[in-house]
Amino acid sequence: MGRQAEVARRVLPSFEEAEGLGPQDGAFVRDLVAVLDKHGNLDRFGLCLLHDHFRLAPDEVLVETHDLDARTLQVKVEKAATTTHTRPSQWRFAKAPGKAKASRNAGGADVESHVCQVVLQCSPISGCPGKKSAQR
Repeated sequence: MGRQAEVARRVLPSFEEAEGLGPQDGAFVRDLVAVLDKHGNLDRFGLCLLHDHFRLAPDEVLVETHDLDARTLQVKVEKAATTTHTRPSQWRFAKAPGKAKASRNAGGADVESHVCQVVLQCSPISGCPGKKSAQR
C-alpha cells in the first residue's frame, strides 16, 4: 500500500447500501466526462461503485487474477507487503490532509499519494491484464 496507508481508509457502505448512479447524477457525470476528455483519458479511466463486501485490515489489499480460457475473474485478499500483484487497477479518491506528497507508482509516474488510494491491484505475472495466467 505504500504511502496510501498514510490516509486512513474511510468506511464504505455495503453493496446493498451503496447508491448507484441515477438521474440526479447527470451533471456530475457530464463534468467527469469533460475532465477525462480534456486530459485524453476518456478511454483510459471509468467509474465504479465503491462498496465493501467485507473489511480489509490496514496491511491488506484486494488482488485480481483471471483465466482467459474460462473467462473468469477472481478477487482475493493478500498482505500488501508480500503480494506479487503490484500494478494498481482501481483507485479511490481521498482528501489530502495538508500538503500531498508526490510518490512514484509502479509505472514510474509521479502521483499525489494523498489524492488516490489503491482499491484493487494485479500484475502481468498473474495474467492480469492481457496475458495468459501461469496458474490454471
